[in-house]
Amino acid sequence: MSEKRPPSYLFDSAALNESLKSNKAVVCALSASYISTFAGYPLDSIKSRLQTTRQRISIPRLALTVYQEEGIIGFYRGLWIPLMTISFVRAASFTIYTRTKEYFRDRHWLARNRIFDVSATGGISGALSGSLISFGSAPFELVKVRRQLEYSIAASKGLRLAKAPSTMEAVRDIFRTNGLLGLYTGFRLHFVRDTMGTALYFFEYDGFRYIMGRDASGEQGDTPPWLPIPVSLVPFVCGSLAGVSSWAFIYPLDVVKTKVQQRALAGERRRGVLETFHRLIRGPDPDAPKPIHVGLTRLYRGLGVSALRSVTTHGLLWTIFDYTASYIDRLPGGAGEGEP
Repeated sequence: MSEKRPPSYLFDSAALNESLKSNKAVVCALSASYISTFAGYPLDSIKSRLQTTRQRISIPRLALTVYQEEGIIGFYRGLWIPLMTISFVRAASFTIYTRTKEYFRDRHWLARNRIFDVSATGGISGALSGSLISFGSAPFELVKVRRQLEYSIAASKGLRLAKAPSTMEAVRDIFRTNGLLGLYTGFRLHFVRDTMGTALYFFEYDGFRYIMGRDASGEQGDTPPWLPIPVSLVPFVCGSLAGVSSWAFIYPLDVVKTKVQQRALAGERRRGVLETFHRLIRGPDPDAPKPIHVGLTRLYRGLGVSALRSVTTHGLLWTIFDYTASYIDRLPGGAGEGEP
């Protein structure tokens, strides 16, 4: 009887460990993104519908309507696009963010162990990451919006869908109607949103981690006495806070972007950013403008579900990211990348 071969027979464990360590940011971002995207996608779908509906409707009522008309699949319509593409986009984003912080650290720029330096480095790294990644993520975001709003776009054209078209059919329709540049409809708004949003997000996350006991070198210390939570919960708390607060700031721009894209996809007359924003705030009738507080309420419609999505997505994202990073750091072999 032959001897049982050790697991290393199937692969070189030392080489695997070295590869995991040298690509730690990518591995952590991919594994964290797959799980967090799947968990938060139904809430993202409801958010897009709330942003574009013209009727006042509660979140539970909208969710029930989606379930009755489209079934469970309605909440996950277009899921595979963000599941596959946004995960890789996040991997690239985290890599740029991590490498930029290492670049600053190697040159001792903003290197003092204080909250301003830590947050500013994260913010600059996030801005660079968001601006570069937006060029690749814009087409996928547009297709995701198209898939989520298939029924409302069809209704605006006076059509009733018996069955929503597939993702590839949606891509072909955009390409057939507006050509290759059609995939970049609303790109300027997408670029500004991603650059500002990512910069603020990483600025806040690194600042919150510093407050919660992590120093500029990436070493996690004790949490402050006024919030004595377990260290294992720190990534979830900081990720949730950064996700909710940064998204609340950038949310109006996201609403305008979604409305501009919806009108373009429906073939309706193009409206500029300022006109779209003004109509959202003051209503469509210039002779009978709505009170500003009513417009602001509409502008932030869906923020509650977006906040819940941010808590779920970003809390899980950083928790799994840190857990995976710790696991890779414990593997035998050389040192990996620095802490994000």
